[in-house]
Amino acid sequence: MFSFSSPSSSSASSYYYSILLGFSIVATTLYESNAQLNSTFYSSTCPNASSIVRNAVQQAMNSDSRIGASLIRLHFHDCFVNGCDASLLLDNSASIQSEKDAGPNTNSTRGFDVVDNIKTAVENSCSGVVSCADILALAAEASVSLSGGPSWNVQLGRRDSLTANQGGANTSIPSPTEGLTNITSKFSAVGLNTNDLVALSGAHTFGRAQCRAFTNRLYNFNGTGNPDPSLNSTYLATLQQTCPQNGSGTTLTDLDPSSADNFDNNYFTNLQNNRGLLQSDQELFSTSGASTVSIVNNFISNQTAFFESFAQSMINMGNISPLTGSNGEIRVDCKKVNGS
Repeated sequence: MFSFSSPSSSSASSYYYSILLGFSIVATTLYESNAQLNSTFYSSTCPNASSIVRNAVQQAMNSDSRIGASLIRLHFHDCFVNGCDASLLLDNSASIQSEKDAGPNTNSTRGFDVVDNIKTAVENSCSGVVSCADILALAAEASVSLSGGPSWNVQLGRRDSLTANQGGANTSIPSPTEGLTNITSKFSAVGLNTNDLVALSGAHTFGRAQCRAFTNRLYNFNGTGNPDPSLNSTYLATLQQTCPQNGSGTTLTDLDPSSADNFDNNYFTNLQNNRGLLQSDQELFSTSGASTVSIVNNFISNQTAFFESFAQSMINMGNISPLTGSNGEIRVDCKKVNGS
């Protein structure tokens, strides 16, 4: 259940007015941001940018079936911290504490080498034009569409940050062991609503997770000394074999065992069958009374609805506080600020 209180009848009208006003402010913010970005931003300065990124992602996927999911995760983890500004890509320096070393990212985010390869290819075609932040957005779309998922017109025109925010990465990125209320709050903080939350969680239809992201559910859920009661018992036994109690926390497991490398709506069917791998996944369906349940049910019965929502939510997420105009810079090397 969500933790906020319901309004009394006398205050209901003002309460719901404030909720509607809040949503309109978010919608206006997203619209204004969207007005700054556009899908034809590089049409004259680097017309092949999208195809260069797509070809590089395809090449990477040919040798690494996980890379598509890893690349979309980079975009996600970047956007939730100071907006979509490629701050996640910066290495440590005298003035920068890298977000790569934050709890949600250390020893789990990957694909930085692929981003570097993409950047090199783009620079060879049009030097100093395409930002690393836009490369992350383009790589995320290519990863999804090349895996059987939807395609969308990526909004472009972001610039790259001059600094990172390791502390923000530790507090702002949703955790796989968090409850639905906390995660909803983190999405709301960046202007994303419940539909965005459910749709974007659907990215867990491909990729892998390390045992350490969910072993709490297998043996000692919420300190009870027992497994998470929402876990399918057969699935639980399989996961306990893969992730023994004192085994390696870095062993990998498919997020979607039914179609591990395909982008489809099977993720949501898994939730209905109590086979969501992460606590943050399963709570979308198993939290009694949550507004997420009906959205999950809709995506189970209608893959097209999921694909359309996912594409729009990726655009919404890509619109989080971009640097535009003369703000930031176009990094020559995604790992460091120009001139450093």
